[in-house]
Amino acid sequence: MGLTYFKRYKMEIRLSQLDLRPLELDGRVELKPWSNALIAEHALVKWESFRSEIDAHVFPCLGEKEGCARLMRQISSRPNFVPEATWLACHQTPTTWIACGTVQGLMVSPREGAIQNLGVHPDYRDQGIGRALLARALEGFRAVGCTHAQLEVTVQNTAAVRLYERVGFRRIETLFKVADVIYA
Repeated sequence: MGLTYFKRYKMEIRLSQLDLRPLELDGRVELKPWSNALIAEHALVKWESFRSEIDAHVFPCLGEKEGCARLMRQISSRPNFVPEATWLACHQTPTTWIACGTVQGLMVSPREGAIQNLGVHPDYRDQGIGRALLARALEGFRAVGCTHAQLEVTVQNTAAVRLYERVGFRRIETLFKVADVIYA
């Protein structure tokens, strides 16, 4: 194991200037609002989304099924949890539905929300699901009176950085997260 520093951006968007055009998803993908009954699905798709990504090194709980379940329980039980900014993307099959993306929201001040763990299952990426989840979360923050939203992203996650910049987030700070990484 060795200590590694991961460069991250803290990004922010002013919700009053938000211009999210209507998002069209595949007719088989539906966004479900927060329900405690969906916590296991949020946790599973969070794990599937992050387990093979750099953020599983930055935040080891994202690389473990139980770590993601614990994280979802912790996030959803916090007093600053924002259900209106928490969504689950689901792909409808002929017989059932499969969770394919998740996002959670927290309040960090009376007027500012924070995006937590926006993740899309690798099999469902590049279909607009991440953008749709982000849009719903931001709309949820606006609905509860937030004027700004923020997030942190690992710089090496270039697809996420591009998404956030396209939506209108701007970098406001560069951070470094220290993590113990197992090298093969």
